[in-house]
Amino acid sequence: MLAADSSPASPTGQMMLLSFFFGRNIYIYKKKMMRNIVLTVLIIFTGCQMNKEKADLLVKDATVYTVDPAFSVVESFVVRDGEIVDTGTSEAMEQQYSAKMVISLKDCFIYPGWNDAHSHFVGYGLSLNEVELTGTTSIEEIVDRCKTFAENHPARKPGSDPGQPFWITGRGWDQNDWTVQTFPGKEHLDKFFPDIPVLLRRVDGHAGWANSKALEIAGITAESRIAGGEVIVQNGEPTGILIDNAIQLVDMHIPLPGREATVAGIKMAEENCFSVGLTSLSDAGLTREVVQLLDSMHSAGTLKMRINAWLEPSEDNLNTYITHGMLQTERLTVGTVKLYADGALGSRGARMIEPYSDDPGNSGLFITEKSQLEKWCRLAYENNFQVATHCIGDAANRRMLEIYGGLLGGKNDRRWRIEHAQVIHPDDFELFGKYSIVPSVQPTHATSDMYWAEERLGAERMTGAYSYRTLMNQLGWIPNGSDFPVEDINPLYGFYAAVARKDHAGYPAEGFIMSEALTREEALRAMTTWAAKAAFEEAFKGSIEKGKLADFVVTETDIMTAPEKNIPHIRVMQTYSGGTLVYDRERD
Repeated sequence: MLAADSSPASPTGQMMLLSFFFGRNIYIYKKKMMRNIVLTVLIIFTGCQMNKEKADLLVKDATVYTVDPAFSVVESFVVRDGEIVDTGTSEAMEQQYSAKMVISLKDCFIYPGWNDAHSHFVGYGLSLNEVELTGTTSIEEIVDRCKTFAENHPARKPGSDPGQPFWITGRGWDQNDWTVQTFPGKEHLDKFFPDIPVLLRRVDGHAGWANSKALEIAGITAESRIAGGEVIVQNGEPTGILIDNAIQLVDMHIPLPGREATVAGIKMAEENCFSVGLTSLSDAGLTREVVQLLDSMHSAGTLKMRINAWLEPSEDNLNTYITHGMLQTERLTVGTVKLYADGALGSRGARMIEPYSDDPGNSGLFITEKSQLEKWCRLAYENNFQVATHCIGDAANRRMLEIYGGLLGGKNDRRWRIEHAQVIHPDDFELFGKYSIVPSVQPTHATSDMYWAEERLGAERMTGAYSYRTLMNQLGWIPNGSDFPVEDINPLYGFYAAVARKDHAGYPAEGFIMSEALTREEALRAMTTWAAKAAFEEAFKGSIEKGKLADFVVTETDIMTAPEKNIPHIRVMQTYSGGTLVYDRERD
């Protein structure tokens, strides 16, 4: 068979030539089209990126409890310059924002940074270099810990520094946890420390246990007296137990830590607080020097913890701060004076209207004279300062409610606070609402005291004790704290105590006075947005909302839905302050 004619002149050749010409052009056309499509996509993509808002951090794929007024739950939020700029779905946030860092926290749970509404942060830091007595169950165990402390601090023993005599100091013992629930005596310490002064504070800080050397240095005898305190005497001599203001007689002789040691203690305290999700706290009763140290550390960037510093009532603080009104920076608020009305229930120093059921001759102590309480409340009122007063017993609470009421006159937004509000006479609850007085509570106090509280108070007074729901109902909100180091620093312990009203072993099975429990939502608000509100800080912290500081906590387990018994054991994965990672469990 002959091949077809393919010469250019032939019809077949012409067809082949035409096909080649058009095919080549089609190829070139397609190539240009693909290039144009790619360029168009790149232009559109670049345009989209250019149109996106810039941000520093985008967190996505998480369950985020914003704790806004509606208690909204979202998937994602965006941070810029240390503040929340938006919240919503992960898809929406990624479409709208271009962030330097994007973090996917799938299967994780996020909450606003936790805020302890009542603590002793600096004191806790300094106590980390003392004998830790929390959880001790006997005098023998306490003595052993003191001996170990002395052995591990040879440089601080007598003779090492004539200007700084060696003292053994510590805190955390509680005779209510012992088999024999009576106060110890100086003889238990004298046997092992005849020449070294010792002062060990009870867990609440309202009783001290001193040895003979410490009493000798302080000049304390059976005749020693001090307003608002008591030197316990037996058989004509001091036993070594000092109640409330009497502790000062010894305390004033203990050398103060230097600046370097104080800064180191503060840094250790901050690290421990970040590890449990605390990004803010209120520190109760500070000197001018300590407040200025905190401020300088904030300015230098060496301290990131946000602190609401409450002032002790002193002329220094009056002239430096109170007469100038509230001071508020990004990390420091100074606008509260801290007062003490009475002592503590555990040491029977809380002032009661009627005597203690287990000590009929004792009604407790008013630590501060009424005239002084009135003076400082008046000064605070005149200078638009807040007042926060320690009140445990029903008589102390009544006194302060009446003093506050006399100045406040009725509804107001001064947010004056009663700290602890532990035992309230049933007739006095309404005064909180009448004068807009904030009850600031520590739910772990209830679960610490529940084993012996009724024996001390009697059944009738228990109807007004640890009444957190009744107190919350007065204003519709309530701040929650721990009073650490009186209690543990972990805010989830307070959350659990508020909700479950049990100890960590699940006792009592039915809960302790469950009619006064809070819901989980209320308990979370109490340690975030309500704690911020109690410090006049709700405009910039306490929730994950636009314009608020980007302080937040990440957990692997949801505290809002976890089985109740698991709550105290939930661990924090990460803590952020101003959008910056300040704690990471995996790096710890």
